[in-house]
Amino acid sequence: MALFLGRAFRVKAKRADSAAQRKRESRRRQRRIAHRNRVRQWDDQPKVMFRGGNVQYEFSERSQGLAVGGLGAMHSMVQQLGLPQAIDRHLHLLRFHVPYWESDHVLNMAYNIVAGGTCLDDLENLRNDEAYVRSLGAERIPDPTTAGDFCRRFAESDIQDLMDTFNEVRRRVWAKQPSAFFEEALVDADGTMVETRGECKQGMDINYKGDWGYHPLVVSLANTGEPLFLVNRSGNRPSHEGAAEYLDRAAALCQEAGFRKITLRGDTDFSQTQHLDRWHDQKIGFLFGYDANAAVVKIAESLPKSAWKALDRQPHYEVQTTERDKPVRVKEAIVRRREFTNIKLVKEDVAEFDYRPTHCRHTYRVIVVRKELEVLKGQNLLQEDRRYLFYLTDDRRTEARSLVFKANDRCNQENLIEQLKNGTHSLRAPVDTLLSNWAYMVMTSLAWSIKAWAALLLPETGRWSSQHRGEKTEVLRMAFKKFVQEFIRFPVEIVRTGRRIVYRLLSWNRHQHVFLRLLDVLEGRLRC
Repeated sequence: MALFLGRAFRVKAKRADSAAQRKRESRRRQRRIAHRNRVRQWDDQPKVMFRGGNVQYEFSERSQGLAVGGLGAMHSMVQQLGLPQAIDRHLHLLRFHVPYWESDHVLNMAYNIVAGGTCLDDLENLRNDEAYVRSLGAERIPDPTTAGDFCRRFAESDIQDLMDTFNEVRRRVWAKQPSAFFEEALVDADGTMVETRGECKQGMDINYKGDWGYHPLVVSLANTGEPLFLVNRSGNRPSHEGAAEYLDRAAALCQEAGFRKITLRGDTDFSQTQHLDRWHDQKIGFLFGYDANAAVVKIAESLPKSAWKALDRQPHYEVQTTERDKPVRVKEAIVRRREFTNIKLVKEDVAEFDYRPTHCRHTYRVIVVRKELEVLKGQNLLQEDRRYLFYLTDDRRTEARSLVFKANDRCNQENLIEQLKNGTHSLRAPVDTLLSNWAYMVMTSLAWSIKAWAALLLPETGRWSSQHRGEKTEVLRMAFKKFVQEFIRFPVEIVRTGRRIVYRLLSWNRHQHVFLRLLDVLEGRLRC
């Protein structure tokens, strides 16, 4: 027993020494680059800054370099969270594992995106990179054709199982968060068009704009920006179709995770009044946009003048130094000069009233925003206009103005959808059927969840808790391309010794200290 404790103490001390050494070297490299970039008063230089040199290329005989050095930490995190085991436990698509398991295929898709890939063909570059394959402790990885064939194996029930598996692991990450994290879960839903020029993609259709493709539904947790459910649908389906079922599943997931309050949000297409009473009875809150139909517009117009209050929006940020001169509004100047019709917002007012939708037993609260507009042509006023925006909610306590801003914050989901389209390239249709493309979307969206999990696992306690909390939020909100550049794409030397795969850092960047704190968590053997 004493021998075992002594060995455990030595291993722990060795890890502490290794972490301390990493931090010292990171600080030294930071000081060197800061010295190079210090403010200096330069003299007129006789030569250009970018000078040539005697460049030689040689093969390294013993060591191998890897451009995506941060991938090892992400792989270690995924392993410690138990994701591969969970995938293999719930997903059964292969009769024989020769040589790959289901988790190998799923992680292969996700790591391709994390490593900066954008399509299935990028797997060909990775499978021919010996250092990449070696860094994952693998002998080989699936090629693009095999990956595409794996997508075609999925039935709808298999895709549902895979999403549930991701959410099972997601709950383990949430369990590591402080108590304030569970104050309220904001669940957003929206649809988006995934266009394709393919001629033979089963399940594609044309929408009202004349665009061909698919129309997936995205249900996400606004707190962390994680996609909880991705549902592929035909291109001519309405945004809200099937949304209630997945909102129910998202709410159940958040309840099981321990969130004390849940609020569902969506635009006017998602105010499905036949479900509102059920959500209200289950203590699930909602805040949906509501159509400006004749009935609610009539009520808004009949409200007394005293019911309206000015809606003052706060600036997006506070100027920390001296305020700069505002740039010339070039677009507005062109519109005026060419006498295009221009609509200008004059002011906004907010009011509220009670309303019972047709399919509801309960009466709910409607927040109405009245926009006073001017319709201009050039410099001339054509007419004054008035428009109404309505929000339907069961929240009786929050101030009306705050609810408007809370509903407006839902627009941040558009940023998530943009990242899934052009950051992780998940919302694409590279395969040939609705289900196979759905499977591809779900597997590649795991790359975004890996980014979110890496951010959520960063500790925010101790002496520098305020700074660490800010860094954690920064990583959580970081665009995927920037995350890849800062946390994944830096060179390392791969050395395999005994039972270890050593990643030797060969460069420094300004987020390396955050990355090293994540390593400290992982080397402390993450427990979930």
